[in-house]
Amino acid sequence: MTGHRRDGSARTGQLGLCTDLYELRMVESYLRRGMTAPATFSLFIRPNPARPWYVALGIERALELLSTFRFGPEELDELERLGIDAATRDQFAAMQIDTGEVWAVADGTIVLAQEPLLEVTAPLPIAQLLETAVMNVVQYPTLIATKAARCELVADGRQLADFGFRRAHGLETGIEAALAAFLGGGFATSNLEAGRRYGIPGSGTMAHSYVQAFEDERDAFRSFASDHPDNSILLVDTYDTIEGVRRAIEVCHELGIEPKGVRLDSGDLGELAVDTRRQLDDAGFENAVVIASGGLDEHAIHELVSDGAPIDGFGVGTALTVSEDHPGLDIVYKLVAYDDRPVAKFSGVKSTFPGPKQVHRPDEDISRDVLTVRGAAEAGAGLLQPVWRDGERLAEPFDLDTVRGRVRDGLARLPDDWRTPPYMDEPPMPAIGAELDELTEKVRREAFDDDLPSGEDRTCD
Repeated sequence: MTGHRRDGSARTGQLGLCTDLYELRMVESYLRRGMTAPATFSLFIRPNPARPWYVALGIERALELLSTFRFGPEELDELERLGIDAATRDQFAAMQIDTGEVWAVADGTIVLAQEPLLEVTAPLPIAQLLETAVMNVVQYPTLIATKAARCELVADGRQLADFGFRRAHGLETGIEAALAAFLGGGFATSNLEAGRRYGIPGSGTMAHSYVQAFEDERDAFRSFASDHPDNSILLVDTYDTIEGVRRAIEVCHELGIEPKGVRLDSGDLGELAVDTRRQLDDAGFENAVVIASGGLDEHAIHELVSDGAPIDGFGVGTALTVSEDHPGLDIVYKLVAYDDRPVAKFSGVKSTFPGPKQVHRPDEDISRDVLTVRGAAEAGAGLLQPVWRDGERLAEPFDLDTVRGRVRDGLARLPDDWRTPPYMDEPPMPAIGAELDELTEKVRREAFDDDLPSGEDRTCD
């Protein structure tokens, strides 16, 4: 939805106000005190057993922010309304994101909790102001791509389609969901705009309203199959599923066409699929597919596939587009260094590790990941690489096929017991490298003035 100010004018192309008020208040104070030295913030996800691993996505969006996060005339007018003084507003007006660097994993990389998806180093006011927007553009695509990947793993090669546009939290969100589902799980989509923008294959049949609009179910099937002979997947559960399959077969014989398939959208999908498959085969329509939809997620798909249900594809709607079982990631953007001084929080489960970091993955085995300080000598390639520095983009151009391939490769390398339900009770965590462990202890003791008993537990979670 297009945003409007109180006077009704549309939003500008500048994103400086896409932040939270408390960010602005902190930055105002930083500027007044000349606190503009380089600061490093780390973006990562806190552990949760509902998601033992994540498909990192949104890095490209975060890089795009760097060229659009500005304060234009209308944004500056709003700062004046908020009581920001003229001298500070002038500093906001001159603010340019052209100094510093971003290290990040590549879009499509499989990561664990606590592992940075990206780290931003920039003058403290700029790095602080980016927090809300960076979290926003990374959290949602990562959430949906991860859900989609879970569905793909249990579908075992069967077709998947995103049917969730109408349940998405906004039109643009639905388009973002379709893209994330395509990248994370190879989903086709019913979303035409997503198909136009990104070249995602389309998928769609008919709704129950189409069948109900005709006095006789057979007339609905007859009309649809005649009008769409190359896409004659008929929805057969409006009234009675078994009878609907029989009527669909009857109509196709009458028209002399072979149906592309049928869709089941309610009831005991496994049992109905068995009967549907038998009817289609007995009618000579062995090539017709059986598609299932209706409240499906990775758990339901896994059960159907494990039970041997003769289903060729699945449509997933609400459960995918809003990640219904786990609708938000505990993603955070935390200060880890300021003016060459490593910093950390020591507050139980919300504790953090200090300093710029790297994740090493020996032999591309995610179960052996090591989280450590950037520059530490560890086995395995570093997942985070410089993608932007001093206004210059260093990352390769974003390419859908490359990202999809990276996801597929990462999923193929997951340990077997990470791939399908039931998932582990505790999420896997990276090992902590010796240098990071030593740095954390040093920063901890400095924070508490070396007065903690040696046995006091203030380790990072």
